[in-house]
Amino acid sequence: MSSQSAMSSQSARTSQHATTIGILGAGRVGTALARQALKAGYQVRIATRQPAAENALLVDIVTPGAVAVAVQSSQAAASDLVVLAIPLHKYRTLNPGELAGRIVIDAMNYWAPVDGVFDDFESDPRTSSEVVEEFLQGARVVKSLNHIGYHELEEDDKPAGMPTRRALALAGDDAQAKAVVESFIDRLGYDAVDAGFLAAGRSFEPATEIFTGSHTANQLRALIQKARPLAAAA
Repeated sequence: MSSQSAMSSQSARTSQHATTIGILGAGRVGTALARQALKAGYQVRIATRQPAAENALLVDIVTPGAVAVAVQSSQAAASDLVVLAIPLHKYRTLNPGELAGRIVIDAMNYWAPVDGVFDDFESDPRTSSEVVEEFLQGARVVKSLNHIGYHELEEDDKPAGMPTRRALALAGDDAQAKAVVESFIDRLGYDAVDAGFLAAGRSFEPATEIFTGSHTANQLRALIQKARPLAAAA
């Protein structure tokens, strides 16, 4: 192996071991994810649009061990892995410059019957994650963590290797970014199943069979394969 190949291999291995998680949004999803990430041994930073001092008490009570940071995407964006856990219609409040080059998990959903109709997504044939990725120019967006309830996230985790372990899908266009997210999902207590490119996230958006149920890795792979012709036709 050449020295350049060795360095590339080492870089790929190192990149899969994120240690800091930045969570944008301190709602039910964000705080549940923070607690689960802390349990998995990560350093967690939680940010909202409120000043850090105003969020510190909430964070100390709801997610003890996490750190409240200032402004929604500044310090949190400097984390190894950034999770978007804000209401989707607020995605334009994010700062694309601060997230450029970062691995970003889009855990948001467009669900018009529940959250209302938004032209950004209703009139665009792409998935909501593709719309978000275009806005966050330069971010390495991976769709995941959107199809598990915040309460289930802390209840359904199991050690690796258990046949009944729940699986979570992910989709993205950056293979290395997906590898990092796969490792993160595994440490949270779930099997990670790669659905393909970011557009394949359509198979686990709201109202799909994947979104509305709990599945093992084999079951999830079968559902993703079943959904591929429908996704291609959308």
